[in-house]
Amino acid sequence: MTGRERLGRHGQAAAESRELPTGHTGQTPMGPDTSQPPAAPTRRNFFLWLTAGLSAVAAVVVGIPFIGYLVGARKRRTDLWVTLGSVSEFPREETRLKTFSNPLRQPWDGMAANTGVYVRNLGKDEKQKDQFLVFAVNCAHLGCPVTWFPQSGLFMCPCHGGVYYADGSHASGPPPRGLFKCVWQVVDGKLQIRPPHYPTLQDPLSPDDTAEG
Repeated sequence: MTGRERLGRHGQAAAESRELPTGHTGQTPMGPDTSQPPAAPTRRNFFLWLTAGLSAVAAVVVGIPFIGYLVGARKRRTDLWVTLGSVSEFPREETRLKTFSNPLRQPWDGMAANTGVYVRNLGKDEKQKDQFLVFAVNCAHLGCPVTWFPQSGLFMCPCHGGVYYADGSHASGPPPRGLFKCVWQVVDGKLQIRPPHYPTLQDPLSPDDTAEG
């Protein structure tokens, strides 16, 4: 091999070494494979779906009583009457608590279906007809059961200090009105009332019970 050929080969090798980066084998590398197989479901995703499903089931279960209450409120019967007892069982000018099982109860009410009312016998009017005041036990503020104190002649709420006079009118405290009054009647010498639902300002026990006092 002549000197010129050795020089030519040496120059070609030097040029290739300058063009290729260190560690390059001289072969064109394959580009990175950007395609990825679809990810398999992970345990975390499984538990997320499981939690969402259980939450949906729980929401349905909890919502059934509420929906039932709304439907019951719209279809509330007005032909039902509860007999509290004979008129003679309620002495005149006395207030007594009378408890009973509410026929408006729902299967999920449990012990809450055992409710009560306060009955006050006002005596007879000028036509010799019996007159009563029948109050729901619920405070007109937030619905807590009130207690009758005969010594002071007052109804008192233990929750937020609501106070009512013997006639049910508002005396003091946060309640916006007096006690809710039940619809009553006397049939064959027995006092009857319409079963009370949970009373509110928008839905009192009697359509005529709109007094603010």
